[in-house]
Amino acid sequence: LADLGFSSAAIPKLLYNLATQTKAISYIGCLTQMYFFVSFAATDNFLLASMAYDRYVAVCHPLHYARVMSFKCCLLLAAGCWLLAYSHALLYVLLASNFTFCASREIPHFFCDVHPLLKITCSDTSIVDNLLVSEGAAIVLGPLLLILFSYVFIVLKVVKLPSKAKKYKAFSTCSAHFTTMALFYGTVIGTYLRPSSSYSGLRLRVASIFYTVVTP
Repeated sequence: LADLGFSSAAIPKLLYNLATQTKAISYIGCLTQMYFFVSFAATDNFLLASMAYDRYVAVCHPLHYARVMSFKCCLLLAAGCWLLAYSHALLYVLLASNFTFCASREIPHFFCDVHPLLKITCSDTSIVDNLLVSEGAAIVLGPLLLILFSYVFIVLKVVKLPSKAKKYKAFSTCSAHFTTMALFYGTVIGTYLRPSSSYSGLRLRVASIFYTVVTP
């Protein structure tokens, strides 16, 4: 659901613009698109960490899996992911709603996002820049570290398995998740965890293809 929402926040409007040869979007529409895009992206981020923990329990503590990953635990994890993601997106939209635009109002991107808006606003962007690097780093790197630690324990557990078939099954269980994680975090970290002064429109457009089309 998060992956579907992630892509749906940007792709339909992009296809509509291509089909009608129009590039216009209202200010409210822009903020709405950015809110849903950021919220679904953050949800994906937290869910990837939850999935890594799920695989850690399944591989390292299989006998306790049903007790640890109970329905209540899964429900709390999912609710926490959505709540944190929507709060994160709301913060960015509230900051962007105070931007003022002087000359150009043409967004150098496929859809409304934080960095493109920072490039065309005449407002002071120092606070948002610091927020992108600090709060953004905490939101992204926190779950990423949890994922990496989970996979370290998984690998240490799997290499001790005596059966090659069991090793193959364990690694195949985690391979799809690990590939998705590498694509998602590689593009997000390289794109967003940097100040707007070093923003490259081409780099962001290429990266956006990966995390809106390829990764989901």
